[in-house]
Amino acid sequence: MLVIKRIINLRVLLKNVIITLFLLVSTHAHAFDLDMTVDDDIRKNYNSSKLVKDTNTVELETLPDLPDKLKNSSADKTFIKADTQTKYIPPKNLITGGKIKISRGTSFNVVSVAQISDWQTKGAQVKFKTKNVLTAKHYTIPASTVFTGEIIESHQPQLTCNGGLVVIRVRSMNYKGQNVPLNAYVTRANEKKVFLNDIKGRRTYLATMWKKGNWGRAIFNKMLTLTINLGGDGSTLLLSPFPFAYGVICVGLNTLTSPITAFFNKGGHVNIPAGSPFRIRLIDDTYID
Repeated sequence: MLVIKRIINLRVLLKNVIITLFLLVSTHAHAFDLDMTVDDDIRKNYNSSKLVKDTNTVELETLPDLPDKLKNSSADKTFIKADTQTKYIPPKNLITGGKIKISRGTSFNVVSVAQISDWQTKGAQVKFKTKNVLTAKHYTIPASTVFTGEIIESHQPQLTCNGGLVVIRVRSMNYKGQNVPLNAYVTRANEKKVFLNDIKGRRTYLATMWKKGNWGRAIFNKMLTLTINLGGDGSTLLLSPFPFAYGVICVGLNTLTSPITAFFNKGGHVNIPAGSPFRIRLIDDTYID
């Protein structure tokens, strides 16, 4: 009896499973048919080329012009300003016309009125004067005519044996009581050529490197003398090579380290006494009324 009940229950369970599977399959089939139907309707009513064309047309037609504020924005002004800074612009106080013209490139031999050194700071005033009368075709510059300039850059000696620096720009000339603006730079200072307007102190790297090697050379000479003395005495002949070897080691190590230790020293100062000869050259044309 128990076996028969179990068989009946099993048949009922199988029947329920079959009905459930049937319902699931039927539902998915209808859903699939529905999805396919929707896709078919979309394909009938959807024109891809027309839609893309209409969209692009609308975007092009409705695209607004740039506002006037953006056209004249500060970013454009900044760009224009940065571009003009790359061009050479002469000082504003230069005279662009007059009875006498002194062409750019003209040089004047002058002497310094006071001492010039790298102790002077940026912006300090320096003066020069003509020692003799300077005569040209259309003008004559009297003796003791004063040229005034300023230091636009300076620094004292630095490490790596770099010397001091002084850069001078000549701004004006007192011509017969008239203050004439000009723009000039220094080409010679104290009988030495000046490159790029940089008056440089002495770079002492090689001299410092040789000086740093004095210790090793002194020990080597001392040990060499001791070796010779020991070699002259028969009883100490066997000891004579040792001082010599020690001297060779010391001078070798000192020679190897001296290029490195020399980097930690400073170069020479710029110190030009008053009355030293200078030569200045015009960068721009100068006019005198």
